[in-house]
Amino acid sequence: MRKPWTELPRIVLLAALLAVPAAATAAAAQEPPAVDPAALSALDRMGAYLRTLTSFEVRSRTTLDDVLDSGQKLQFDGTAHLRVRRPDRLWAEVASDRKVRELFYDGKNFTVYGPRNKLYATVPAPATVGEMITAVEERYGLVLPLADLFRWGTDPHQRDAIRAAVYVGPAHVGDDPCEQFAFRQEGIDWQVWIQKGDFPLPRKLVITTTDDEAQPQYTAVLEWNLAPALRDEMFTFTPPPGSNRIAIRELTAEPAPNQ
Repeated sequence: MRKPWTELPRIVLLAALLAVPAAATAAAAQEPPAVDPAALSALDRMGAYLRTLTSFEVRSRTTLDDVLDSGQKLQFDGTAHLRVRRPDRLWAEVASDRKVRELFYDGKNFTVYGPRNKLYATVPAPATVGEMITAVEERYGLVLPLADLFRWGTDPHQRDAIRAAVYVGPAHVGDDPCEQFAFRQEGIDWQVWIQKGDFPLPRKLVITTTDDEAQPQYTAVLEWNLAPALRDEMFTFTPPPGSNRIAIRELTAEPAPNQ
């Protein structure tokens, strides 16, 4: 298979293009895309609010496009479930028809577990959720669900990467009123629906890879619980009977001699 999605579909207004002289179209194409400061401010407010949450649970329904070498696009549904108690507890489950993974972080160790094959890997981890997320991504290439939403506003390179940002308008996710925003980066278009009011939670996310002609897409619809009942044992991994521990290789690890 070709690389699956990384991240919203590009909308081509064919009728409008046909109506505009070619010279005018070329000139417009050379103009830099507009970045609406209000759209960036909405992201800042969302990120700042998310960082105030000390305990929460979020569930999402996901849809993922995968593209075969032939160019045929396949679609897979799944779920992601996340429990967080800052500063040092996290549990997550990512499930689809193809695989299920559970992730445990107890402030000292990070564990990834595959319940279908009963294999797990445990590694030492930093002392906070934020540090752990960065460490497992950089060392092992493991990206936790929705990680980028919680980082917004902490990395100036995120803002610099945005080439276009627009406010789409009011919308609903389920019965809840939201504001819809659209952004463009190199190779990626993405949209986020942010809940209106005092709780600016991300409620829907759509990401499209634009540097692949198939434009594979990822969609997540999120439901939040800001007052969950969380216990220490939820975040601690205990190997089930019949499970086996395996090693996990770091991205920078060199192969052993004669291999």
